Amino acid sequence: MKFRWAIILFFIIIGLCISPGFVYSDNQAEVEQLNKEIQARKDKIKQLEETISKYQKNIDIKRTEAVSLKNQLSILDNRMAQIEADVQLTETKISEAQLQIEALEISIKEKEAVIAKQKKIIAKMIQDIHAEDQKNYVEIMLTNKSFADFYDQLKYLENVYTDLGRSAKTLRLVKEELDNKKLQVETKKKTYEQLKQELDNKKKDLTEQSGLKQNILAETHSSELRYRTLLASLKQQYQAIEGEVRSYEEQVRKKLAEQNKLADMSSGGALGWPVPSRYITSAFHDPDYPYRRVFEHSGLDIRAGHGTAIRAAGAGYVARAKRCSSSSCYSYVLLVHTGNLSSLYGHMSSISVTEDQFVNKGDIIGYSGGTPGTVGAGPFVTGPHLHFECRLNGIPVNPMTYLVD
Repeated sequence: MKFRWAIILFFIIIGLCISPGFVYSDNQAEVEQLNKEIQARKDKIKQLEETISKYQKNIDIKRTEAVSLKNQLSILDNRMAQIEADVQLTETKISEAQLQIEALEISIKEKEAVIAKQKKIIAKMIQDIHAEDQKNYVEIMLTNKSFADFYDQLKYLENVYTDLGRSAKTLRLVKEELDNKKLQVETKKKTYEQLKQELDNKKKDLTEQSGLKQNILAETHSSELRYRTLLASLKQQYQAIEGEVRSYEEQVRKKLAEQNKLADMSSGGALGWPVPSRYITSAFHDPDYPYRRVFEHSGLDIRAGHGTAIRAAGAGYVARAKRCSSSSCYSYVLLVHTGNLSSLYGHMSSISVTEDQFVNKGDIIGYSGGTPGTVGAGPFVTGPHLHFECRLNGIPVNPMTYLVD
Protein backbone atom coordinates (compact mmCIF):
# COMPACT_ATOMS: atom_id res chain seq x y z
CA MET A 1 0.00 0.00 0.00
CA LYS A 2 2.77 2.39 0.97
CA PHE A 3 4.61 1.51 -2.25
CA ARG A 4 1.62 2.52 -4.37
CA TRP A 5 1.31 5.84 -2.56
CA ALA A 6 5.02 6.41 -2.96
CA ILE A 7 4.50 6.12 -6.72
CA ILE A 8 1.71 8.74 -6.53
CA LEU A 9 3.95 11.10 -4.58
CA PHE A 10 6.71 10.51 -7.13
CA PHE A 11 4.40 11.76 -9.87
CA ILE A 12 3.49 14.78 -7.72
CA ILE A 13 7.17 15.68 -7.23
CA ILE A 14 7.79 15.36 -10.97
CA GLY A 15 4.78 17.64 -11.56
CA LEU A 16 6.18 20.31 -9.25
CA CYS A 17 9.64 20.09 -10.76
CA ILE A 18 8.36 20.83 -14.27
CA SER A 19 6.64 24.04 -13.23
CA PRO A 20 7.65 27.15 -15.26
CA GLY A 21 10.51 28.02 -12.93
CA PHE A 22 12.17 24.60 -13.27
CA VAL A 23 12.10 23.85 -16.99
CA TYR A 24 15.48 22.74 -18.30
CA SER A 25 15.19 21.63 -21.90
CA ASP A 26 17.70 20.74 -24.57
CA ASN A 27 16.64 23.96 -26.31
CA GLN A 28 18.00 26.23 -23.56
CA ALA A 29 21.43 26.48 -25.16
CA GLU A 30 19.83 27.43 -28.46
CA VAL A 31 17.69 30.11 -26.77
CA GLU A 32 20.74 31.50 -24.96
CA GLN A 33 22.63 31.70 -28.27
CA LEU A 34 19.67 33.46 -29.87
CA ASN A 35 19.58 35.95 -26.99
CA LYS A 36 23.28 36.70 -27.52
CA GLU A 37 22.64 37.32 -31.22
CA ILE A 38 19.65 39.54 -30.37
CA GLN A 39 21.84 41.61 -28.04
CA ALA A 40 24.46 41.93 -30.79
CA ARG A 41 21.75 43.30 -33.11
CA LYS A 42 20.67 45.76 -30.41
CA ASP A 43 24.26 46.98 -30.09
CA LYS A 44 24.50 47.42 -33.86
CA ILE A 45 21.17 49.30 -33.91
CA LYS A 46 22.50 51.74 -31.31
CA GLN A 47 25.69 52.23 -33.33
CA LEU A 48 23.77 52.88 -36.56
CA GLU A 49 21.45 55.34 -34.82
CA GLU A 50 24.52 57.30 -33.69
CA THR A 51 25.87 57.27 -37.27
CA ILE A 52 22.55 58.55 -38.64
CA SER A 53 22.57 61.32 -36.03
CA LYS A 54 26.07 62.41 -37.16
CA TYR A 55 24.95 62.65 -40.80
CA GLN A 56 21.94 64.71 -39.71
CA LYS A 57 24.26 67.14 -37.87
CA ASN A 58 26.36 67.49 -41.03
CA ILE A 59 23.21 68.25 -43.05
CA ASP A 60 22.05 70.83 -40.49
CA ILE A 61 25.44 72.58 -40.68
CA LYS A 62 25.36 72.64 -44.49
CA ARG A 63 21.86 74.15 -44.47
CA THR A 64 23.24 77.23 -42.70
CA GLU A 65 25.84 77.82 -45.42
CA ALA A 66 25.33 79.92 -48.54
CA VAL A 67 23.41 78.46 -51.47
CA SER A 68 25.80 76.81 -53.93
CA LEU A 69 26.08 73.74 -56.10
CA LYS A 70 28.88 72.39 -53.92
CA ASN A 71 26.80 72.91 -50.81
CA GLN A 72 23.73 71.24 -52.33
CA LEU A 73 25.76 68.24 -53.50
CA SER A 74 27.29 67.92 -50.03
CA ILE A 75 23.80 67.91 -48.48
CA LEU A 76 22.70 65.21 -50.96
CA ASP A 77 25.81 63.11 -50.26
CA ASN A 78 25.18 63.28 -46.51
CA ARG A 79 21.51 62.55 -47.05
CA MET A 80 22.32 59.49 -49.18
CA ALA A 81 24.82 58.23 -46.60
CA GLN A 82 22.21 58.80 -43.90
CA ILE A 83 19.61 56.79 -45.84
CA GLU A 84 22.15 54.00 -46.48
CA ALA A 85 22.74 53.80 -42.73
CA ASP A 86 18.97 53.86 -42.22
CA VAL A 87 18.63 50.94 -44.65
CA GLN A 88 21.21 49.00 -42.61
CA LEU A 89 19.37 49.97 -39.43
CA THR A 90 16.08 48.66 -40.77
CA GLU A 91 17.71 45.45 -42.02
CA THR A 92 19.22 44.93 -38.55
CA LYS A 93 15.83 45.51 -36.92
CA ILE A 94 14.33 42.92 -39.27
CA SER A 95 17.06 40.44 -38.34
CA GLU A 96 16.47 41.16 -34.65
CA ALA A 97 12.72 40.61 -35.07
CA GLN A 98 13.39 37.29 -36.84
CA LEU A 99 15.60 36.10 -33.98
CA GLN A 100 13.06 37.19 -31.37
CA ILE A 101 10.32 35.32 -33.21
CA GLU A 102 12.52 32.21 -33.36
CA ALA A 103 13.30 32.41 -29.62
CA LEU A 104 9.64 32.89 -28.76
CA GLU A 105 8.60 29.93 -30.92
CA ILE A 106 11.12 27.69 -29.12
CA SER A 107 9.71 28.92 -25.80
CA ILE A 108 6.19 28.17 -27.03
CA LYS A 109 7.14 24.59 -27.87
CA GLU A 110 8.61 24.17 -24.39
CA LYS A 111 5.47 25.53 -22.73
CA GLU A 112 3.31 23.22 -24.84
CA ALA A 113 5.46 20.27 -23.76
CA VAL A 114 5.11 21.30 -20.10
CA ILE A 115 1.34 21.55 -20.47
CA ALA A 116 1.14 18.09 -22.08
CA LYS A 117 3.20 16.54 -19.24
CA GLN A 118 1.22 18.34 -16.55
CA LYS A 119 -2.05 17.11 -18.05
CA LYS A 120 -0.80 13.50 -17.95
CA ILE A 121 0.37 13.85 -14.35
CA ILE A 122 -2.91 15.41 -13.24
CA ALA A 123 -4.84 12.68 -15.04
CA LYS A 124 -2.79 10.05 -13.17
CA MET A 125 -3.42 11.78 -9.84
CA ILE A 126 -7.16 11.96 -10.46
CA GLN A 127 -7.17 8.29 -11.43
CA ASP A 128 -5.48 7.28 -8.17
CA ILE A 129 -7.69 9.57 -6.08
CA HIS A 130 -10.77 8.14 -7.75
CA ALA A 131 -9.57 4.60 -6.99
CA GLU A 132 -9.09 5.48 -3.31
CA ASP A 133 -12.43 7.26 -3.13
CA GLN A 134 -14.15 3.98 -4.05
CA LYS A 135 -13.03 2.53 -0.70
CA ASN A 136 -14.74 3.38 2.57
CA TYR A 137 -12.84 4.08 5.76
CA VAL A 138 -13.73 0.64 7.24
CA GLU A 139 -12.22 -1.11 4.23
CA ILE A 140 -9.07 1.05 4.44
CA MET A 141 -8.78 0.34 8.16
CA LEU A 142 -9.20 -3.40 7.65
CA THR A 143 -6.49 -3.52 4.95
CA ASN A 144 -3.94 -1.91 7.27
CA LYS A 145 -2.22 -3.81 10.09
CA SER A 146 -2.20 -0.90 12.52
CA PHE A 147 -3.89 2.45 13.17
CA ALA A 148 -0.59 4.17 12.38
CA ASP A 149 -0.59 2.68 8.88
CA PHE A 150 -4.23 3.73 8.48
CA TYR A 151 -3.38 7.30 9.56
CA ASP A 152 -0.36 7.43 7.22
CA GLN A 153 -2.50 6.42 4.26
CA LEU A 154 -5.07 9.12 5.04
CA LYS A 155 -2.26 11.70 5.23
CA TYR A 156 -0.93 10.49 1.87
CA LEU A 157 -4.38 10.98 0.41
CA GLU A 158 -4.60 14.48 1.87
CA ASN A 159 -1.21 15.32 0.34
CA VAL A 160 -2.35 14.05 -3.04
CA TYR A 161 -5.34 16.44 -2.98
CA THR A 162 -3.06 19.33 -1.96
CA ASP A 163 -0.50 18.64 -4.66
CA LEU A 164 -3.21 18.12 -7.23
CA GLY A 165 -4.31 21.70 -6.55
CA ARG A 166 -0.73 22.89 -6.95
CA SER A 167 -0.32 21.04 -10.21
CA ALA A 168 -3.57 22.52 -11.50
CA LYS A 169 -2.30 26.00 -10.59
CA THR A 170 1.01 25.29 -12.32
CA LEU A 171 -0.88 24.18 -15.41
CA ARG A 172 -2.92 27.38 -15.40
CA LEU A 173 0.18 29.57 -15.02
CA VAL A 174 2.00 27.78 -17.84
CA LYS A 175 -1.09 28.13 -20.06
CA GLU A 176 -1.24 31.88 -19.34
CA GLU A 177 2.45 32.21 -20.14
CA LEU A 178 1.93 30.23 -23.36
CA ASP A 179 -0.90 32.53 -24.46
CA ASN A 180 1.30 35.55 -23.70
CA LYS A 181 4.17 34.14 -25.78
CA LYS A 182 1.83 33.49 -28.71
CA LEU A 183 0.58 37.08 -28.49
CA GLN A 184 4.18 38.33 -28.50
CA VAL A 185 4.89 36.29 -31.63
CA GLU A 186 1.91 37.80 -33.45
CA THR A 187 3.03 41.30 -32.43
CA LYS A 188 6.59 40.62 -33.58
CA LYS A 189 5.37 39.25 -36.91
CA LYS A 190 3.37 42.42 -37.52
CA THR A 191 6.44 44.50 -36.65
CA TYR A 192 8.48 42.32 -39.00
CA GLU A 193 6.10 42.97 -41.92
CA GLN A 194 6.04 46.71 -41.17
CA LEU A 195 9.83 46.81 -41.12
CA LYS A 196 9.99 45.01 -44.48
CA GLN A 197 7.69 47.65 -45.97
CA GLU A 198 9.76 50.39 -44.34
CA LEU A 199 12.93 48.87 -45.80
CA ASP A 200 11.41 48.89 -49.27
CA ASN A 201 10.52 52.58 -48.90
CA LYS A 202 13.99 53.46 -47.58
CA LYS A 203 15.60 51.80 -50.60
CA LYS A 204 13.32 53.81 -52.89
CA ASP A 205 14.28 56.97 -50.96
CA LEU A 206 17.93 56.20 -51.65
CA THR A 207 17.25 55.65 -55.36
CA GLU A 208 15.37 58.96 -55.56
CA GLN A 209 18.12 60.92 -53.80
CA SER A 210 20.71 59.38 -56.10
CA GLY A 211 18.54 60.24 -59.11
CA LEU A 212 18.16 63.83 -57.89
CA LYS A 213 21.92 64.21 -57.59
CA GLN A 214 22.43 62.85 -61.11
CA ASN A 215 19.75 65.19 -62.47
CA ILE A 216 21.38 68.22 -60.88
CA LEU A 217 24.78 67.23 -62.26
CA ALA A 218 23.28 66.64 -65.71
CA GLU A 219 21.45 69.99 -65.66
CA THR A 220 24.40 72.02 -64.40
CA HIS A 221 27.41 70.14 -65.83
CA SER A 222 29.00 70.89 -62.44
CA SER A 223 28.84 74.59 -63.22
CA GLU A 224 28.00 76.98 -60.35
CA LEU A 225 26.61 79.50 -62.84
CA ARG A 226 24.30 76.93 -64.42
CA TYR A 227 23.14 75.85 -60.98
CA ARG A 228 22.10 79.39 -60.10
CA THR A 229 20.34 79.66 -63.47
CA LEU A 230 18.50 76.39 -62.72
CA LEU A 231 17.37 77.69 -59.32
CA ALA A 232 16.13 80.92 -60.88
CA SER A 233 14.18 78.97 -63.51
CA LEU A 234 12.59 76.71 -60.88
CA LYS A 235 11.62 79.71 -58.77
CA GLN A 236 10.00 81.40 -61.75
CA GLN A 237 8.03 78.26 -62.64
CA TYR A 238 6.90 77.83 -59.04
CA GLN A 239 5.69 81.42 -58.81
CA ALA A 240 3.77 81.03 -62.09
CA ILE A 241 2.02 77.85 -60.85
CA GLU A 242 1.29 79.39 -57.46
CA GLY A 243 -0.18 82.50 -59.07
CA GLU A 244 -2.33 80.37 -61.38
CA VAL A 245 -3.69 78.25 -58.51
CA ARG A 246 -4.60 81.28 -56.40
CA SER A 247 -6.22 83.05 -59.34
CA TYR A 248 -8.41 80.06 -60.25
CA GLU A 249 -9.47 79.49 -56.65
CA GLU A 250 -10.45 83.15 -56.17
CA GLN A 251 -12.45 83.22 -59.41
CA VAL A 252 -14.26 79.94 -58.73
CA ARG A 253 -15.11 80.82 -55.12
CA LYS A 254 -16.53 84.14 -56.24
CA LYS A 255 -18.64 82.44 -58.92
CA LEU A 256 -19.88 79.72 -56.54
CA ALA A 257 -20.73 82.31 -53.89
CA GLU A 258 -22.76 84.31 -56.40
CA GLN A 259 -24.63 81.15 -57.45
CA ASN A 260 -24.90 79.97 -53.82
CA LYS A 261 -23.65 76.53 -54.86
CA LEU A 262 -21.20 75.88 -52.04
CA ALA A 263 -24.00 76.20 -49.50
CA ASP A 264 -25.67 73.11 -51.01
CA MET A 265 -22.48 71.04 -50.85
CA SER A 266 -21.78 68.84 -47.82
CA SER A 267 -18.43 69.52 -46.18
CA GLY A 268 -18.01 65.80 -45.44
CA GLY A 269 -16.03 66.48 -42.26
CA ALA A 270 -12.33 65.55 -42.14
CA LEU A 271 -10.43 64.75 -45.32
CA GLY A 272 -9.49 61.22 -46.36
CA TRP A 273 -6.13 60.14 -47.73
CA PRO A 274 -6.14 60.56 -51.53
CA VAL A 275 -4.01 57.42 -52.20
CA PRO A 276 -3.68 54.08 -50.34
CA SER A 277 -0.10 54.81 -49.24
CA ARG A 278 0.66 56.68 -46.02
CA TYR A 279 4.40 56.95 -46.68
CA ILE A 280 5.45 60.60 -46.83
CA THR A 281 8.65 61.31 -48.74
CA SER A 282 8.53 65.07 -48.05
CA ALA A 283 6.51 66.69 -45.28
CA PHE A 284 4.93 70.14 -45.16
CA HIS A 285 7.76 72.73 -45.03
CA ASP A 286 10.19 69.82 -44.90
CA PRO A 287 13.74 71.00 -44.07
CA ASP A 288 15.06 68.12 -46.20
CA TYR A 289 13.08 69.15 -49.30
CA PRO A 290 15.67 69.39 -52.11
CA TYR A 291 14.31 72.68 -53.49
CA ARG A 292 13.81 74.37 -50.11
CA ARG A 293 16.36 77.04 -51.10
CA VAL A 294 13.90 78.02 -53.87
CA PHE A 295 10.58 77.74 -52.01
CA GLU A 296 9.05 76.08 -48.96
CA HIS A 297 7.43 72.73 -49.64
CA SER A 298 3.72 73.60 -49.59
CA GLY A 299 2.20 70.15 -49.08
CA LEU A 300 2.88 66.44 -48.61
CA ASP A 301 4.63 64.20 -51.08
CA ILE A 302 2.97 60.82 -50.65
CA ARG A 303 4.64 57.85 -52.29
CA ALA A 304 2.41 56.37 -54.98
CA GLY A 305 3.42 54.19 -57.91
CA HIS A 306 2.96 55.69 -61.35
CA GLY A 307 -0.71 55.27 -62.34
CA THR A 308 -2.13 54.88 -58.82
CA ALA A 309 -5.77 56.00 -58.56
CA ILE A 310 -6.17 59.37 -56.82
CA ARG A 311 -9.39 60.00 -54.91
CA ALA A 312 -10.97 63.26 -53.83
CA ALA A 313 -10.06 63.88 -50.19
CA GLY A 314 -13.46 65.48 -49.66
CA ALA A 315 -16.58 66.55 -51.54
CA GLY A 316 -15.76 69.56 -53.69
CA TYR A 317 -15.95 71.52 -56.90
CA VAL A 318 -13.30 71.11 -59.64
CA ALA A 319 -11.83 74.60 -59.92
CA ARG A 320 -8.93 73.58 -62.16
CA ALA A 321 -7.94 70.44 -64.04
CA LYS A 322 -4.70 71.22 -65.78
CA ARG A 323 -3.74 68.65 -68.38
CA CYS A 324 -0.26 68.51 -69.89
CA SER A 325 1.41 67.08 -72.96
CA SER A 326 5.04 67.34 -71.84
CA SER A 327 7.18 66.40 -68.83
CA SER A 328 8.11 70.02 -68.10
CA CYS A 329 4.43 70.89 -67.58
CA TYR A 330 2.95 70.50 -64.06
CA SER A 331 -0.37 68.63 -64.22
CA TYR A 332 -2.75 69.09 -61.28
CA VAL A 333 -6.36 69.18 -60.04
CA LEU A 334 -7.65 71.85 -57.65
CA LEU A 335 -10.81 71.13 -55.63
CA VAL A 336 -12.71 73.81 -53.74
CA HIS A 337 -14.43 72.70 -50.52
CA THR A 338 -16.66 74.44 -48.01
CA GLY A 339 -15.17 76.37 -45.09
CA ASN A 340 -12.68 78.26 -47.33
CA LEU A 341 -10.70 75.02 -47.72
CA SER A 342 -9.30 73.66 -50.96
CA SER A 343 -7.12 70.67 -51.91
CA LEU A 344 -4.60 70.27 -54.71
CA TYR A 345 -3.29 67.08 -56.33
CA GLY A 346 -0.06 67.44 -58.31
CA HIS A 347 2.18 65.49 -60.74
CA MET A 348 -0.82 63.67 -62.24
CA SER A 349 -0.22 61.34 -65.17
CA SER A 350 -3.89 61.59 -66.23
CA ILE A 351 -7.02 63.41 -65.09
CA SER A 352 -10.52 61.90 -64.95
CA VAL A 353 -12.57 65.00 -64.08
CA THR A 354 -13.38 68.25 -65.84
CA GLU A 355 -13.59 71.79 -64.57
CA ASP A 356 -16.95 73.04 -63.25
CA GLN A 357 -18.12 69.68 -61.93
CA PHE A 358 -18.83 68.49 -58.39
CA VAL A 359 -17.19 65.37 -56.95
CA ASN A 360 -17.91 63.35 -53.85
CA LYS A 361 -15.39 62.28 -51.25
CA GLY A 362 -13.59 59.16 -52.53
CA ASP A 363 -14.37 59.72 -56.23
CA ILE A 364 -11.46 58.96 -58.57
CA ILE A 365 -10.24 62.26 -60.02
CA GLY A 366 -7.20 60.92 -61.88
CA TYR A 367 -4.01 58.92 -61.63
CA SER A 368 -0.63 59.66 -60.09
CA GLY A 369 2.58 60.37 -61.95
CA GLY A 370 5.66 62.09 -60.64
CA THR A 371 8.11 59.83 -62.46
CA PRO A 372 10.81 62.18 -63.81
CA GLY A 373 10.54 62.68 -67.54
CA THR A 374 6.90 61.60 -67.86
CA VAL A 375 4.02 63.77 -69.06
CA GLY A 376 2.66 66.05 -66.33
CA ALA A 377 5.51 65.39 -63.89
CA GLY A 378 6.69 69.00 -63.92
CA PRO A 379 10.10 70.33 -62.86
CA PHE A 380 9.92 69.58 -59.11
CA VAL A 381 10.08 65.77 -58.98
CA THR A 382 12.53 63.22 -57.57
CA GLY A 383 10.43 60.06 -57.96
CA PRO A 384 6.86 58.78 -58.42
CA HIS A 385 4.52 60.31 -55.86
CA LEU A 386 1.47 62.48 -55.34
CA HIS A 387 1.95 66.07 -54.24
CA PHE A 388 -1.04 66.83 -51.99
CA GLU A 389 -1.87 70.28 -50.63
CA CYS A 390 -4.51 71.78 -48.36
CA ARG A 391 -5.17 75.52 -48.62
CA LEU A 392 -7.11 77.65 -46.19
CA ASN A 393 -8.22 81.00 -47.61
CA GLY A 394 -5.83 80.34 -50.49
CA ILE A 395 -2.77 79.83 -48.26
CA PRO A 396 -1.07 76.40 -48.02
CA VAL A 397 -1.48 74.77 -44.59
CA ASN A 398 -0.29 71.45 -43.17
CA PRO A 399 -2.52 68.69 -44.65
CA MET A 400 -1.89 66.51 -41.59
CA THR A 401 -4.22 68.86 -39.69
CA TYR A 402 -7.12 67.69 -41.87
CA LEU A 403 -6.27 64.12 -42.88
CA VAL A 404 -7.65 61.20 -40.88
CA ASP A 405 -6.79 57.50 -41.11
